[in-house]
Amino acid sequence: MSFDDRFGLLVDAELATRENRRVTRLLKSAKLKAPGAVPEDIDFSARRGIDKRQVMDLLTCQWIERGQHVVITGPTGTGKTWLGCALGREAARKGLSVSYQRMPRLMEDMEVAYSDGSLPALRTKLGKARLLILDDWGVAPITARGRQHLLEVIDDRVPGGSVLITSQLPVKTWHDYLGEPTVADAILDRLLHNKHTIELKGDSMRKHAVR
Repeated sequence: MSFDDRFGLLVDAELATRENRRVTRLLKSAKLKAPGAVPEDIDFSARRGIDKRQVMDLLTCQWIERGQHVVITGPTGTGKTWLGCALGREAARKGLSVSYQRMPRLMEDMEVAYSDGSLPALRTKLGKARLLILDDWGVAPITARGRQHLLEVIDDRVPGGSVLITSQLPVKTWHDYLGEPTVADAILDRLLHNKHTIELKGDSMRKHAVR
């Protein structure tokens, strides 16, 4: 092997090492709830109602590059969080920053931040992520101030910042969930006009896991 060939291999190895470190750093920062969720393990069986072509297209992460959104709905236990985290992991693999947030906890964090004056810093942090994952949308009531905080977080991401939402609630019920019509209209207009929807079906995967 010539010197140039050996040198080229060393350069390639160094670049690969740097890329691996970057992905590791992005995944650590993302704080995914299901860190073991990987695209290679996605269950495309018919009972789950997943369109394989759609998911494979989403795994290219072009939707993030285009500033689009993803909504994953379905009954409890059908794997919404897992699938959302798998998409988030793939985004990190492709060098995109990700922030996972469970909605009830995020609402609490924003209320605390509002009280102690750190809300602008929290919003800035959320706004920097190329992909914001909002898990468990609608599982807990939302206050008037919480609605306003949520609107500001979503508005900070327009244009260009993508949001992935998982929810047990069908999209058609989200307006009622959010409550106040004007704020609800503003939030949903920003989220739903440019989205991809996945509706998971079937029994709880947790039931299958314990058999």
